[in-house]
Amino acid sequence: MKAKKILTALLAGACLFGMSAVTSSVVKAEEVIKVGVFLPLTGDNAAGGELELRGVKLANEVHPKVLGKKIVLVVQDNKSDKAEAANVVARLIEKDKVCAILGSYGSSLSMAAGNIVKDNKIPAIGTSCTNPQVTKGNDYYFRACFIDPFQGTVMANYIKKNGHKKVAVIQEVSNDYSVGLAKFFMDAYKGMGGKILDVANYQTGDKDFTAILTNVKAKNPDAIYAPGNFTESALLIAQAHQLGLKVPFYGGDTWETADFLEVGGEDVEGAMLTTAFGREMASTKEAKDFLAIFAKQFPNEEPSALTALAYDAYMLAYYGIEKAGSADPVAIRNAIAANKNLPLVTGNTTLNADGDPVKGAVIKTVKKGKFVYVDFVQPK
Repeated sequence: MKAKKILTALLAGACLFGMSAVTSSVVKAEEVIKVGVFLPLTGDNAAGGELELRGVKLANEVHPKVLGKKIVLVVQDNKSDKAEAANVVARLIEKDKVCAILGSYGSSLSMAAGNIVKDNKIPAIGTSCTNPQVTKGNDYYFRACFIDPFQGTVMANYIKKNGHKKVAVIQEVSNDYSVGLAKFFMDAYKGMGGKILDVANYQTGDKDFTAILTNVKAKNPDAIYAPGNFTESALLIAQAHQLGLKVPFYGGDTWETADFLEVGGEDVEGAMLTTAFGREMASTKEAKDFLAIFAKQFPNEEPSALTALAYDAYMLAYYGIEKAGSADPVAIRNAIAANKNLPLVTGNTTLNADGDPVKGAVIKTVKKGKFVYVDFVQPK
């Protein structure tokens, strides 16, 4: 009888312990807010994805809590693949139960996830995906970066200002970002009276550009506009120089990676690009905090705009959660859309009706193996 009472007591204690453990687990789950991150950490775009993951993690270190709860990052690798991008975003929503999603580097990767976040009513904030179609018609997709119609027009103006009247365009035809940016540049440049001599195409992953460069050289352009992925673009410029085609090369924000400098070496000296951040424009407190923590963790590096934009994407989600007063995705979405004049790293930010920020562009050049600030262009 005594043994039976002891067993009963032990079982009761075990049940109480089990209940306590479950309660503790529930409390812990309720004490955190989960934010998803999907970026290309492997594959062709890995260098860009890694720079952006830095920015997200830095922002999380500076602002680890919101509404008194810890922000937990759930990071997924979309492997630079559109199908995988859709898969991991679905997983973040269905399995990980995140309340917001950050990403991605690469417009194609972001667009692959567009309908998923829209159908599930989970707000997503693009980091450096500049194609207008990422947010167009999607009330649940926002972004931290400027869009390509503006970026293309900025460089068209700059090229025209530099006296280039005949330009060849070389685009990565399998890349939505490259094709879109090339089109917006050409529309703006022709509208200013400039002449497009040729439009040449190549595929992502190509390494031999001899044929298209030989054709372009025969057209005798004043300059070449070649927005594309960092590796292919660096190889393209290097091979152009080997063929004796030494006209100025201009590109977009994807170039601002260490890989572009390492692959291109001396051949990319003088290359010009549009981008979203330069320490010369760091006027907000958030920008100063960003530069301070970046210098502490990466003392021998200059922060890329990709890192700054990813930091800002995190902050858009952070302010959205704070303003919503909860982790409810629809409330967060509405709060993100309503926020005005947020003092972010890349400048004071207000989102327009499409979820795109109205902000300026930085022009940089490669000088002595580094990206150097040249100019800042405000939106009109």
